[in-house]
Amino acid sequence: MGAAPAEDACPTCGQPARRKISAPHVSRTGTSAFRLIDSTERSASEPGVVSGSLPSTGRGNSVYPTNPLHRKLPRP
Repeated sequence: MGAAPAEDACPTCGQPARRKISAPHVSRTGTSAFRLIDSTERSASEPGVVSGSLPSTGRGNSVYPTNPLHRKLPRP
């Protein structure tokens, strides 16, 4: 960056233009998406310690989904 000239030709019109240094737009995801990505990466190498039983979902222990559209799917 220190060796780059202060002005350079515009790639569109060819006229001299000043260089602008700004933060890169690496990703346009929101902070909630970044938190999810970070927690997923972290859990791969540092899984959380679980003690006790699994939390209850409030539903029965049915192996079949409750969505009626799933009944129309082909069976193996």
